[in-house]
Amino acid sequence: MIMAMHEPPAYTTRPMVAFTTPPNYAARLSNLLSLKGFDPIWCPTLIVQTTPSTISALKPYLYPQSLHNFSAIAFTSRTSITTLSQAIAGLEEPPLSPSGEVFTIAALGKDSELINHRFVAKFCSNFSRVRILVPPKATPSDLVKTLGDGGGRRVLCPVPVVAGLEEPPVVPNFLRELESNSWVPVRVNAYETRWAGKECAKQVVERSERGELDAVVFTSTAEVEGLLKSLKEFGLDWTTVKKRCPGMVAAAHGPVTAAGAERLGVKVELVSAKFDSFEGVVNSLYLKFNSK
Repeated sequence: MIMAMHEPPAYTTRPMVAFTTPPNYAARLSNLLSLKGFDPIWCPTLIVQTTPSTISALKPYLYPQSLHNFSAIAFTSRTSITTLSQAIAGLEEPPLSPSGEVFTIAALGKDSELINHRFVAKFCSNFSRVRILVPPKATPSDLVKTLGDGGGRRVLCPVPVVAGLEEPPVVPNFLRELESNSWVPVRVNAYETRWAGKECAKQVVERSERGELDAVVFTSTAEVEGLLKSLKEFGLDWTTVKKRCPGMVAAAHGPVTAAGAERLGVKVELVSAKFDSFEGVVNSLYLKFNSK
């Protein structure tokens, strides 16, 4: 049974939990950890942001004559939704024409909350033309399954361009799965995911040196790679950090992140079963520490 977020923790000391999520998600995850009685330590290993070049890449698709060639937009992250929303804010008219076949907007889990009445109004003046699709599980593969057979139709995919790190297989796999389901995915590099730099693991290094870390939470594969790359700059690796803190739990927000971490050599001890929001991984940590 998953406990409600407001229930007080049974443990008497506040476990120290480092999390590597980028700035746009940090406040939400930090607050959830605090509510569960953890001591959150923010160690961002990525910077996620829109840039003039990514906005320029996206804008040509945001006109009625361009979107006329598409049947859907598939969002795989919260940032891709906010980026598109920013891009259409300055347009004189909604990018989707009010007449035509039903147009699908697909998003994952709590990200779909951003596709609200205001968003749809900016996107198309005819609400009945827009269908919002949210898969039962918040994974790119389930998004593809929920979209169904594409029948040769085009789907716009606003995704990140990765700088300073290897691109995780999540987006390429997503695009391949769409193709396998007879969609024609059109990739647009709508925002940038960049390594936060050599010093981004500093707090993990310092806290682990004192044996203070009780858990580390990863919410994407790129975060894991960013941390490992910074640890290397300090002359360390994940094995060394684990030796310093033998009881430390590596927690992943969902199976996609867990698989990516394992591929990079980071053994994950906890994977949230409910991963449509960060509450899943925080509740899983809460239950694990209360069982000790």
